[in-house]
Amino acid sequence: QLQLVESGGGLVQAGGSLRLSCVASGRTFNLYNMGWFRQAPGKEREFVAATSWTTGSTYYSDSVKGRFTISRSNAKNTVYLQMNSLKPEDTAVYTCAAKSGVIDTTTHKYDYWGQGTQVTVSS
Repeated sequence: QLQLVESGGGLVQAGGSLRLSCVASGRTFNLYNMGWFRQAPGKEREFVAATSWTTGSTYYSDSVKGRFTISRSNAKNTVYLQMNSLKPEDTAVYTCAAKSGVIDTTTHKYDYWGQGTQVTVSS
Protein backbone atom coordinates (compact mmCIF):
# COMPACT_ATOMS: atom_id res chain seq x y z
CA GLN A 1 0.00 0.00 0.00
CA LEU A 2 1.12 3.50 -0.81
CA GLN A 3 -0.33 6.26 1.38
CA LEU A 4 -0.62 9.77 -0.03
CA VAL A 5 -1.29 12.93 1.98
CA GLU A 6 -1.82 16.30 0.32
CA SER A 7 -1.38 19.75 1.81
CA GLY A 8 -1.10 23.36 0.70
CA GLY A 9 -4.61 24.13 -0.45
CA GLY A 10 -6.46 27.25 0.59
CA LEU A 11 -8.18 30.42 -0.52
CA VAL A 12 -6.38 32.73 -2.93
CA GLN A 13 -7.35 35.63 -5.14
CA ALA A 14 -7.35 35.33 -8.89
CA GLY A 15 -3.85 35.82 -10.24
CA GLY A 16 -2.28 34.43 -7.10
CA SER A 17 -0.22 31.31 -6.51
CA LEU A 18 -0.31 28.20 -4.37
CA ARG A 19 1.98 25.21 -4.02
CA LEU A 20 0.46 21.85 -3.24
CA SER A 21 2.47 19.03 -1.73
CA CYS A 22 1.79 15.31 -1.63
CA VAL A 23 3.86 13.13 0.68
CA ALA A 24 3.99 9.40 0.04
CA SER A 25 4.71 6.60 2.46
CA GLY A 26 4.51 2.85 2.63
CA ARG A 27 6.28 1.86 -0.57
CA THR A 28 9.16 2.87 -2.78
CA PHE A 29 8.03 6.26 -3.99
CA ASN A 30 10.46 6.57 -6.86
CA LEU A 31 8.94 3.56 -8.62
CA TYR A 32 5.63 5.33 -9.20
CA ASN A 33 4.37 7.80 -11.73
CA MET A 34 2.67 10.63 -9.89
CA GLY A 35 -0.30 12.66 -11.00
CA TRP A 36 -2.49 15.50 -9.84
CA PHE A 37 -6.21 15.50 -10.54
CA ARG A 38 -8.98 17.88 -9.58
CA GLN A 39 -12.72 17.78 -9.15
CA ALA A 40 -14.92 20.84 -9.12
CA PRO A 41 -18.45 20.74 -7.66
CA GLY A 42 -20.84 19.01 -10.02
CA LYS A 43 -18.08 17.96 -12.39
CA GLU A 44 -16.12 14.81 -13.02
CA ARG A 45 -12.59 14.41 -11.79
CA GLU A 46 -10.11 15.58 -14.41
CA PHE A 47 -6.42 15.19 -15.09
CA VAL A 48 -4.19 18.15 -14.25
CA ALA A 49 -0.56 17.05 -14.43
CA ALA A 50 1.68 14.00 -14.15
CA THR A 51 5.34 13.11 -13.93
CA SER A 52 7.04 9.91 -15.00
CA TRP A 53 9.17 7.98 -12.53
CA THR A 54 11.43 6.66 -15.27
CA THR A 55 12.18 9.71 -17.39
CA GLY A 56 11.03 12.63 -15.28
CA SER A 57 8.87 13.75 -18.18
CA THR A 58 5.91 15.92 -17.32
CA TYR A 59 2.43 16.15 -18.81
CA TYR A 60 -0.23 18.80 -18.39
CA SER A 61 -3.81 19.37 -19.33
CA ASP A 62 -4.33 22.18 -21.81
CA SER A 63 -6.20 24.20 -19.21
CA VAL A 64 -3.18 24.50 -16.90
CA LYS A 65 -0.25 24.32 -19.32
CA GLY A 66 2.05 27.28 -18.82
CA ARG A 67 0.59 28.10 -15.40
CA PHE A 68 1.12 24.94 -13.34
CA THR A 69 4.33 22.99 -12.78
CA ILE A 70 4.60 19.47 -11.39
CA SER A 71 7.82 18.36 -9.77
CA ARG A 72 8.98 15.64 -7.44
CA SER A 73 11.63 14.97 -4.83
CA ASN A 74 12.35 11.29 -4.51
CA ALA A 75 14.55 12.04 -1.51
CA LYS A 76 11.56 13.54 0.29
CA ASN A 77 8.94 11.15 -1.16
CA THR A 78 7.04 14.23 -2.26
CA VAL A 79 5.40 15.51 -5.42
CA TYR A 80 4.55 19.18 -5.80
CA LEU A 81 2.15 21.20 -7.89
CA GLN A 82 3.11 24.83 -8.25
CA MET A 83 0.07 26.78 -9.40
CA ASN A 84 0.52 30.31 -10.73
CA SER A 85 -1.86 32.79 -12.32
CA LEU A 86 -4.78 31.05 -10.68
CA LYS A 87 -8.25 31.56 -12.08
CA PRO A 88 -11.67 31.09 -10.45
CA GLU A 89 -12.21 28.09 -12.72
CA ASP A 90 -9.26 26.38 -11.02
CA THR A 91 -11.39 26.06 -7.89
CA ALA A 92 -11.62 22.36 -7.04
CA VAL A 93 -10.47 19.61 -4.72
CA TYR A 94 -6.98 18.64 -5.83
CA THR A 95 -5.87 15.06 -5.29
CA CYS A 96 -2.58 13.36 -5.95
CA ALA A 97 -2.40 9.82 -7.24
CA ALA A 98 0.19 7.18 -8.05
CA LYS A 99 0.48 4.39 -10.56
CA SER A 100 3.16 1.93 -11.48
CA GLY A 101 4.14 1.00 -15.01
CA VAL A 102 3.60 3.38 -17.89
CA ILE A 103 2.61 6.94 -17.15
CA ASP A 104 -0.98 7.79 -17.99
CA THR A 105 -3.35 10.73 -17.82
CA THR A 106 -6.45 8.59 -17.33
CA THR A 107 -8.05 8.76 -13.92
CA HIS A 108 -9.01 5.12 -13.56
CA LYS A 109 -5.49 3.91 -14.41
CA TYR A 110 -4.16 5.21 -11.09
CA ASP A 111 -3.87 2.80 -8.18
CA TYR A 112 -3.43 4.98 -5.11
CA TRP A 113 -5.16 8.20 -4.17
CA GLY A 114 -4.86 10.80 -1.45
CA GLN A 115 -7.76 12.47 0.35
CA GLY A 116 -7.49 15.74 -1.52
CA THR A 117 -7.00 19.37 -0.61
CA GLN A 118 -9.40 22.21 -1.39
CA VAL A 119 -8.25 25.08 -3.60
CA THR A 120 -10.57 28.06 -3.86
CA VAL A 121 -9.81 30.97 -6.17
CA SER A 122 -11.85 34.11 -5.65
CA SER A 123 -12.49 36.64 -8.41
